[in-house]
Amino acid sequence: MTAPAERMRIMRERRRRRGLRELRLVIPDPRLQSVRKRVAAQVARLDRGSEDEALSFIEAMSEFDATNPSDR
Repeated sequence: MTAPAERMRIMRERRRRRGLRELRLVIPDPRLQSVRKRVAAQVARLDRGSEDEALSFIEAMSEFDATNPSDR
């Protein structure tokens, strides 16, 4: 069996040939109480009107995308 590093290299090459690229995200750990408090504080400061406007826009665009002839 090949070494783990070699298997990863082979897998990445196979994905690149398919037009894919690995992406790693590092995010705050939502299990930590400090992170949960920070998120709650940010949510409390959101402007409801702006959020409703943003959600309406997202919904309108998703409906537009669903009727895109190239999706058929």
